[in-house]
Amino acid sequence: MFTRLEKLYHQFPSRFWIIVLTFFIDSIGGTLLFPFFSLYITDRFHVGMTQAGMVLAMFSIFGIIGSVAGGALTDRFGRRKLILFGLVFSALSTLTLGFINSLAVLFPLAAFIGLLSDIAGPANQAMMADILDEKQRQEGFGLMRVVRNLAWIIGPSIGGFLASRSFMMLFVMDAIVSCIVAVIFYLYMPETKPQHHEEENVQHESIFKTISGYGVVLADFAFMAFIVAAILMGAVYQQMYNSLSVYLRDSHGIDPQGYGFLMTTSAITVILFQFQVSRNIKERPPFAVMALGTLFYMIGFSLFGFVSAYWMFMAAIVVITIGEMLIMPTSQTLAANFAPADMRGRYMAIFGLTWMLPSTFAPTLAGLILDNLNPNLLWYVGGVLCAVAAFAFYTLHLRLGRQERFVPVSE
Repeated sequence: MFTRLEKLYHQFPSRFWIIVLTFFIDSIGGTLLFPFFSLYITDRFHVGMTQAGMVLAMFSIFGIIGSVAGGALTDRFGRRKLILFGLVFSALSTLTLGFINSLAVLFPLAAFIGLLSDIAGPANQAMMADILDEKQRQEGFGLMRVVRNLAWIIGPSIGGFLASRSFMMLFVMDAIVSCIVAVIFYLYMPETKPQHHEEENVQHESIFKTISGYGVVLADFAFMAFIVAAILMGAVYQQMYNSLSVYLRDSHGIDPQGYGFLMTTSAITVILFQFQVSRNIKERPPFAVMALGTLFYMIGFSLFGFVSAYWMFMAAIVVITIGEMLIMPTSQTLAANFAPADMRGRYMAIFGLTWMLPSTFAPTLAGLILDNLNPNLLWYVGGVLCAVAAFAFYTLHLRLGRQERFVPVSE
């Protein structure tokens, strides 16, 4: 066992393990707070989930703007500065959220925090792409998912203990965690932005010209087709973390604890099998892997509309998680391979929309179906959307699969 861990450690550069460590610590802080934030809003301001959902939507909408700006700034100023800014801002904004007493103040504050809190997102993704070469990316992104799921097991457990005593303790702990990560990152993580012979000219490039570089990204038709397919897929996948709990409670009488166990089942599956799955698929055609993973989504989410036994819901979650283990590291690797080295920040910012954009509309549309139509229809529609996305990914495989940047790198 020790030999295997030692071999794994030496397989990746030391800077990668610094990212893994800081990501793990930061994820514990985030998962310590995030699952309880809606409870905090409804309890602190005595409002319902409609108002809480509107606050969360403000974070997402303005987060898109911040992420897009962050992608351009990452390519211009580098990764390290943006990440450090994001960590320090996260600590300050988290404490601020814990102290406010007015819902009227919370809405503009959510917009401001959303604008700046996601500004470092593209920098994190770009730094990973900088550090890992093509043959390491699939396994590297897969390992980060294992770390993330470990945090999901640890963080909410601590958060539930603290929230039962004081919500303010959640905000304080998250802020402390962000400061710890910022110190580690400042001391041990150098800049990773690739240096080019034209670097001196890049430094004098105007901010407007840097931002206008998004025109190049948007004109990359193949990349944008990949993004649209991923958005369709992401709109369905996000139902697992918002609408599913309501559907299971209202349509099948499954309490939050039962839903929580389903999520734990997913996390444990990822922890046990993600790294092995990533290792086995790294030499497979990536767009074909995306298509296969999306078909697993199609089957798993559609099952919710057809079954009623709890063990079948568990089976559906496992099927979805298999698709997730195929899709998540592969999609991140593809986004990195699409991007020229000097535009990784902007490409990663647009890739970030595959999660952020669905979060602005998918929960609302799902709510309209659950509240006004046959609730099972939500999962039938989700299955159709996944089928369309799978077809799009397979079409990209036929069109782009032979290009050198998308051909799997053998050991």
